[in-house]
Amino acid sequence: MALGDPTGLVSSCSGVAAMSGAGHLEELAGEQGEDGYQRREAETSESSGPATTSMAYLPQPVFLCELRHESFEACVPSGPSESGLVSKWRPKDRMKTGCVALVLCLNISVDPPDVIKISPCARMECWIDPFSMAAPKALETIGKTLHAQYERWQPKARYKLQLDPTVDEVKKLCHTCRKYAKSERVLFHYNGHGVPKPTVNGEIWLFNKSYTQYIPLPIRELESWLKTPSIYVFDCSAAGMIVSAFTELQEWSTAGSSVPPSKDCILLAACEAHETLPQSAEFPADVFTSCLTTPIKMALRWFCSRSLLRDTLDHSLIDRIPGRQTDRKTLLGELNWIFTAVTDTIAWNVLPHDLFQRLFRQDLLVASLFRNFLLAERIMRAANCSPISFPLLPSTHQHHMWDAWDMAAELCLAQLPVLVREDSDVEFQPSPFFTEQLTAFEVWLDHGSERKKPPEQLPIVLQVLLSQSHRFRALVLLGRFLDMGPWAVDLALSVGIFPYVLKLLQTTALELRQILVFIWTKILALDKSCQVDLVKDGGHMYFIKFLDSLDAYPEQRAMAAFVLAVIVDGHRRGQEACVQASLIHKCLRHLQLASPPDTQTEPLLLQWLCLCLGKLTEDFPEAQAIALREDAPAIFTPLLSEPQPEVRASAVFALGTLLDTGADSFRDAVAGDEDSDDDEKNRAELNIISSLLKIVSDGSPLVRAEVAAALARFAFGHNKHLKVTAAAYWKPQSSSLLSSLPSLTHVRSSSSGFTGSTQYLQPVNVIASQFGSLLRVGSDTNTSGRDGRVTTNSPLGTMQQGSPLSDTSSHHSEYGIFANDSASNGIINFSKPRTVDNAIYSQCVVAMYTLAKDPSPRIANLGKQILSIIGIEQVVPKTLRSSSGTIRQGDTVTAPTTPTLAGLARSASWFDMNSGHLPMTFRTPPVSPPTRQNFLTGMRRVCSLEFRPHQLNSVDTGLADPLLGSSGSPGPSERSLLPQSTIYNWSCGHFSRPLLTAADDNEELSAQREVRERLALDGITKCQHYSMRQLSHQIASLNTGFEGEIKTTLLQPFSPIVIAADEMECIRVWNYEKDTLLNTFNNHDFPEKGISKLCLVNELDDSLLLVASSDGNVRIWKDYTQRGRQKLVTALSSIQGHRPGARSVNAVVDWQQQSGYLYASGEISSVMLWDLDKEQLIRSIPSASESSISALSASQVHGGQLAAGYVDGSIRIFDVRSPDMPVFTARPHTRSVERVVGIGFQPGLDLTKIYVPFRDPWIWRSNLLI
Repeated sequence: MALGDPTGLVSSCSGVAAMSGAGHLEELAGEQGEDGYQRREAETSESSGPATTSMAYLPQPVFLCELRHESFEACVPSGPSESGLVSKWRPKDRMKTGCVALVLCLNISVDPPDVIKISPCARMECWIDPFSMAAPKALETIGKTLHAQYERWQPKARYKLQLDPTVDEVKKLCHTCRKYAKSERVLFHYNGHGVPKPTVNGEIWLFNKSYTQYIPLPIRELESWLKTPSIYVFDCSAAGMIVSAFTELQEWSTAGSSVPPSKDCILLAACEAHETLPQSAEFPADVFTSCLTTPIKMALRWFCSRSLLRDTLDHSLIDRIPGRQTDRKTLLGELNWIFTAVTDTIAWNVLPHDLFQRLFRQDLLVASLFRNFLLAERIMRAANCSPISFPLLPSTHQHHMWDAWDMAAELCLAQLPVLVREDSDVEFQPSPFFTEQLTAFEVWLDHGSERKKPPEQLPIVLQVLLSQSHRFRALVLLGRFLDMGPWAVDLALSVGIFPYVLKLLQTTALELRQILVFIWTKILALDKSCQVDLVKDGGHMYFIKFLDSLDAYPEQRAMAAFVLAVIVDGHRRGQEACVQASLIHKCLRHLQLASPPDTQTEPLLLQWLCLCLGKLTEDFPEAQAIALREDAPAIFTPLLSEPQPEVRASAVFALGTLLDTGADSFRDAVAGDEDSDDDEKNRAELNIISSLLKIVSDGSPLVRAEVAAALARFAFGHNKHLKVTAAAYWKPQSSSLLSSLPSLTHVRSSSSGFTGSTQYLQPVNVIASQFGSLLRVGSDTNTSGRDGRVTTNSPLGTMQQGSPLSDTSSHHSEYGIFANDSASNGIINFSKPRTVDNAIYSQCVVAMYTLAKDPSPRIANLGKQILSIIGIEQVVPKTLRSSSGTIRQGDTVTAPTTPTLAGLARSASWFDMNSGHLPMTFRTPPVSPPTRQNFLTGMRRVCSLEFRPHQLNSVDTGLADPLLGSSGSPGPSERSLLPQSTIYNWSCGHFSRPLLTAADDNEELSAQREVRERLALDGITKCQHYSMRQLSHQIASLNTGFEGEIKTTLLQPFSPIVIAADEMECIRVWNYEKDTLLNTFNNHDFPEKGISKLCLVNELDDSLLLVASSDGNVRIWKDYTQRGRQKLVTALSSIQGHRPGARSVNAVVDWQQQSGYLYASGEISSVMLWDLDKEQLIRSIPSASESSISALSASQVHGGQLAAGYVDGSIRIFDVRSPDMPVFTARPHTRSVERVVGIGFQPGLDLTKIYVPFRDPWIWRSNLLI
């Protein structure tokens, strides 16, 4: 008994007199008499006191709480993205600076008229004193030095130098630079220390040819010569004037001025409009340019003048710092490395991410200039001068990371005197800067989250990847950060981590393999577009080698398989590269190694090996051929019985991708199958389908959805054969209309009506009893006369005679039942399928119908789509639910979106070739009543077509199916209409969640569970002491509002909630203490015979509501107490088929929380045992009687025990742990046959009793048996 079973609660409290004894149920199996297992005589009387209650009674396992149960019905999962969030991190327009124009207006020895210099005054230009040599030579030397300084940042650019130029020379320079740079960026550097300040109108000053006048150059003209993209550096006093004029120019352009807009212009100015450049002798005259081009030298000189080293360190030693800026193992290289990390970190933490991407990741030279611009702001603000830029940057001169730079600079400079000594053997000691920053990052990982401020050390982690000494630790910490979620991956990509980890795939270091695979797993789980970069750089080989290495853990190899699956997902170059690398052979070999039953292979690895192979062969004929040659189906097939639904679904997906949907699938367009060159592939596809048919009724919707997608591919490729087969089943066999009703009994492979050993197909003879109001199936082949007219003796003519378009109607066609085996319309000829294939095609049609009747709405929709492919379309009776949930029958109407299939009809067009819609629906007005009312009640022929309100663009060829009328093969647009597999996209979500840290136990849920356990124990104890007269005390009375009969009710054990269901499968939930209706919902839209059982799953946690219908369908709901928010967790058909001659299933179901087993039986000869943890039928227990089971109960104390009551009045007790079953048999009423209407185990821990209600025409009797 479940804790919420009201029947059990009443029985435990009723005080009905009971037969007593001390025999335990498990001992019954050992006592067998001549007539079978019999009840043993009681040896002792019933215990006088109540049974001791213990925690062992309470069900502990939790089921149906996996990821696949969260929202299978609600939405279709999406895999790695290619746009949206992920598009922000990748620079849209990678750019480089192709040409640099250097314009120096120094006019050495002549001061401009608007500048009054102090004494002593700043004189250095490019660290050269212009007065130390002749003016012309000084000008030339300064120009060459500036050229060399810029060239260190961008050596591949072309440089043009103009010294004290005229306007014409600058114009020519600009045109030359733009011509050379083409669409690349041009840098224009202007030094105006020898000319007046810019004007208010934004004009800079140049010279005339004789250097007797200053000539203005408007910024508008300069911009028109240089065009875009461009970057300007203005090193002069009042440079803000130019920025202001440029900003006005942009505003005019935006307001619709005739001036063309400047889309990509960047400006760096030395000071604001009202400011003058610093003249202090401690600075060079071009302090702004020095910061931009020689940042390390400028930063160290400025730092030394303000630190304690100013008295002990000779400033001239700064020019002698050993090493190179590009060598991080030297002092100069490490200083440059630290400076880059600090400035990158400041920018990333201060700037908006899109602006950071534009300025610091799009162009190497621009990124260097802006890093150095941050230094210029810090140094020049100390001299009361504020550099500005366009776009405007926030202030950064007081950022705390500058303190980290000062400390690193001081530690490095402290070693400088010893290092520059000629006779010194002292080695350079690296700075602890990066080690300390990694420690700070690790501290953030221990305490940070998405809701907190992002770690500011992330750009430093990127820089640390360049160092072998810190690389491993940095990668491990980076992996921990990426594991925090997609938001963390996006942050890491936006900071620029991608090119670094891409280059690391070229390393051969073994210790980096695992963490690199993990990092790439996280990246590709977010952004699929990285597949192009991986294939281009040959990165796929890294993961293939890792996948093939047996020394790695299975979980890590599964990540490598995931990465490879993303690489080949919809990427033909990736598929070709992996096929050339023998990935198919490697994956199949590893699957074979996992085949022996004694091996325990990680399910995640099996899952992703299948998905990887599926994506590799998907729509790639060459890979499909290789996989078939290596007998891939034989390797995949054993995985269909794996206990994990994810593995089974992935194996189905891999098998489905081997089914061809291309032009080659129409292999009989010209000749018959026997003459086709593709017979071997055809046989392979039929073998694949025969394997998939065995699991068409799998317990997991995830698996059934993949079976539906695979059957859709098969139906598309074998369309004509399946249409002929479907038409043949409904072909009139005689003049009797009754004989023309569907009969597919010859499809069954055994007398039992089941196929396969563990999974079952619905017996095909059941279909006749399940059809609704209309059935119309026809062949898509017609015959025309020589003059193009349709002859009356042709199949098309026969069809038209029975259609509303004809003048006459035959007796058979009056009800729209037509069929034809084979015909020709003069365009396409095809033969009847071979006899050896008929059984497969027949079973396919049955399987498609089974899917269309699936209890899961999503899978039922898939089944309907498949049926429409083979020309069968739904026409259902109009059903109207009243507010109480009942149904009224009305005229038949089309329900194209209804997930169930109450009737089938032949579609005039399974889809519109151009628009992809289902263009036609059927409408049925009243017609004359048929003569055979007893058999044909409700059947009506189709007499009109109602078109959808959209334009039909396909050309009418006279064929019912446009696909047959088209001369070409189906294209990608048609294949895109097929039901798509979702297991790949759904599985990708696993890697988007945290993998390194175990999920923390929810303290709130744990406390809630403890409270419920105490309530349960108290309730059991009270129940054992209740007296019978207390049952007369009414707790509540509710008006259910049901128009029909209440079929079953259920009480929640820990809250005042009662659940009831009526005969139309409307479920209502009340709080009986508050007399409040909490929720109302329909179990499904087209109920048949009501609900037979309500159970609670996971009573001690967030309980789920198990709803078992009389037809054997089981649906499990979550959030059922919240109005309008109930969600379907899973659904399955617990019974497939029934006894010959039985009109209905009359299913009986019970749930066993302790074991996770669902038992189901009814009008069948066995008890179906489902494991809901595996969502798999694990056993079919023979019922050991010719009579049907009418009541079923599972023990809630000992897993595997169940009691069954039969229609003939007998009872049997089974124990699935015992090799011999049943373990007990009894027939309390030997004088008459009385149907058992209920059965149950005594609640509590007393295992000696079960209760069995019987019913005869007049009385109810309850007997308690030992």
